[in-house]
Amino acid sequence: MVRELCHAPSENARMDILLNGQTRTLASGATIAALLEAEGLAGRRVAVEVNGEIVPRGVHATHALVEGDRVEVVHALGGG
Repeated sequence: MVRELCHAPSENARMDILLNGQTRTLASGATIAALLEAEGLAGRRVAVEVNGEIVPRGVHATHALVEGDRVEVVHALGGG
């Protein structure tokens, strides 16, 4: 799913999303990559789901989040 911003958000605009069941406040138009950076997860092996759909790593930098999105981040674990 590709999202386009209808208008540029104002500098101080904020939005709330749910991250693994917890409310997070971000700048409007923040991307998945920005969220992962803010949470200290940039560069980590994680899978990201937004509103029930897996978002491929290759689009994390361009996938804009919107107010009310439900984001799940799952850490990849090794083992056997």
